[in-house]
Amino acid sequence: MKTTKLLTAVLTLIGTIVLTSSCDFDYDLPEEGSIPDETPPSANFSAAQSDTDFLLYNFANLSSSATTYEWDFGDGNTSAEIDPSNTYPDEGTYTVNLTASDALGATSTFTMDVTVVEPEVPEAIVPVVLEGDFEDNSLPDGSGDGRDSWRNDFGGVIQITSSPVQSGDQASKYPSDGDRVAYQEGIAVTPNTDYIITYYYTLKTNNPGSVTLTVLGGGITDLSEVESKKLVDLVGMDQADADTYTKVDLSFNTGANATVAILITNEGEEARVDNISMAPVPE
Repeated sequence: MKTTKLLTAVLTLIGTIVLTSSCDFDYDLPEEGSIPDETPPSANFSAAQSDTDFLLYNFANLSSSATTYEWDFGDGNTSAEIDPSNTYPDEGTYTVNLTASDALGATSTFTMDVTVVEPEVPEAIVPVVLEGDFEDNSLPDGSGDGRDSWRNDFGGVIQITSSPVQSGDQASKYPSDGDRVAYQEGIAVTPNTDYIITYYYTLKTNNPGSVTLTVLGGGITDLSEVESKKLVDLVGMDQADADTYTKVDLSFNTGANATVAILITNEGEEARVDNISMAPVPE
C-alpha cells in the first residue's frame, strides 16, 4: 500500500516537471535587426558629366553590402536604380543624397554637391595650308618651290605662273587639257566645326572651262573616292576676264574629321589658283 502511494507521488512529480518545462519557460528568438550587423551597408557614389549634354550626369554606385538604394538628386528628381542618370534643369549646385540599405534594415547615407556648369568650348584649330600662296621658299623650314606640298599620284605636277597672280610673285597653273592635279592632305582641323576656305581663281577665255576646288574629309587614295569623302566643292566658271581673279569664300563643316584635304582640278581651259587659306567661322 505504501509502495503504491510512493510510486504515485513520484510519477506525479515527474509529470509536473515535464509539464512545467514544456509550458512555463519561454525562449525568445531574436527579432530582425536585434543582433549586430557584421557587414552594415556603406553608401558611396561618383558623378560624371556627360560629354554630349552638360546638364546630364551619370552616377556610379560605389556602395557596399547594400540591396536597395534611394537617390535624391537635389532638383526634385529621385531614383531607386543602382546606377542612375539625371538631367538637371539648369546650371547650379545640387546636393545629391544616396541612402543605401541592406536586408536587415540597416542604412547608410552619402552626400555630394554636384556643380553643373556648361564647359567652355575650346578654340578651333586654325588650319595651315602649306604653300597656299604657291611662292618659292614658303615652307616652314624656308624651302619649297611653291608646289612641293601639292604633289600627288592623281595627275601631273601643277605648273607655276608669274602672271597673272592675285598677290606675290607666283600662282598655280592648270593647262587646258586638265591633266594636272593639286592635292594636299593632312590639314589639321577641329572636328564638328564650321570653317571657311578662301581662294582666288581665274580662267582663260578661249574655250568654255572650269576649275574645281574640293575639300575632302580625311584623305583619298584614288579619285574614285572623291564623292564619298567630299565635304564641299565649288566649280568656278567665271571667264569674264582672264587676268582678273575671282575670290571664293566656301563654307563647310568638318564633321567627325580631324584632318581635311584639298583637291584642285580643271576642265576645258587653262586655270590659275592663288592664295588658298582656311579659318574657323567666327562665332
